Amino acid sequence: MGDLYLVFKNLTRKKMRLALTLFATFIAFMIFGTISAFQSALDSGVELSADDRLITVNKINFTQPLPIAYYNRVRTVDGIVEVTHLNWFGGYYQDPKNFLPMMAVNENTFLKVYNELVLTDEEEAAWKGNRQGLIVGENAARQYGWKKGDRIPINSNIFSQKDGTTSWDFTIEAVYTGEQEQTDTSGLYFHYKYFNETQSFGGNYIGWMGVRTADPARNGEVIKAIDDMFVNSPFETETVPEKAFNQAFLAQIGNLGLILSSVIFAAFFIILVIVGNSMILAIRERTSEIAVLKTIGFKSGRIFAMVLSESIFLALMGGGLGLLASFGLIELFNGSGVAQLPTLVLKPHIIMQSLMFMLLLGGITGIFPAITAQRLNIISALSRH
Repeated sequence: MGDLYLVFKNLTRKKMRLALTLFATFIAFMIFGTISAFQSALDSGVELSADDRLITVNKINFTQPLPIAYYNRVRTVDGIVEVTHLNWFGGYYQDPKNFLPMMAVNENTFLKVYNELVLTDEEEAAWKGNRQGLIVGENAARQYGWKKGDRIPINSNIFSQKDGTTSWDFTIEAVYTGEQEQTDTSGLYFHYKYFNETQSFGGNYIGWMGVRTADPARNGEVIKAIDDMFVNSPFETETVPEKAFNQAFLAQIGNLGLILSSVIFAAFFIILVIVGNSMILAIRERTSEIAVLKTIGFKSGRIFAMVLSESIFLALMGGGLGLLASFGLIELFNGSGVAQLPTLVLKPHIIMQSLMFMLLLGGITGIFPAITAQRLNIISALSRH
């Protein structure tokens, strides 16, 4: 009779207890896999930031505008490959609840600075050639059922046109994809000239500038040159690496990493208590059987390994099923058609972390029952029954 067979029989002798314990472990790792994928997606904006890209904003606050004249002045700074400018539009489709991350951009330089947005040469030319042209990310297009060539009206909850309306008409010239799997494809981009000529207020101002440098090693030099150019002006600037800008933006909406980690910790702590209690109870019920095994020649170390293996197998079975379920949930989220949800990916490091936690959970919950079984005195155990 092999040890693995004995471990299997011990695990399955109380089927209801096994099912409940597996279910608890299943839920914990399903939560872990899904939330970790969410956290990875939120962090992707920072992780995918280009090292050679800088962001220039108003020094007072990034919500304050900058004069459009700054654009051409910044382009003269040595060490810069290209500069573009962007303006937040505050768009929505049909209903204010259908929020759109939409921006008016310089159509001639935007894709040179943000080259992770993938279009064909024909699509790019069509967009640049149409004053009312719009490029739409594939996530947004999937959510609203848009396709290339569609004529759509989009409203702004910030700006109005000179005729008093808040609706702009656009033609979708391209649906862009991302260079990386987690590149944001929820955005919409249109011509700044169209926006600037039609808006009723705030003309000739931009929101911020994206700056691509010739070499990340020269970022510090370029940052100083840009900000020194506008020091003591009515619109002083602050230029930072894109990664730092994205980190600061995420920090403004709260420490999401801490919140998600707290949820995961709470789930694992509860499961630790449940599984640990289950293992202790199982060993207590089998006291006389363990004594018999020792009587017929099973060494203490062998008993220890069998009990610990039982706990680890339990964690691996429940955790593995939970991780598989998280794959399903992630696919469900990705196919939900909600453009504002980032693309979720269960990355290899998350899977490796999950396996490590399964082994850790099994080890922690099994170590004390295993030690108890190893130290069990044969005479004392048999005398109880």
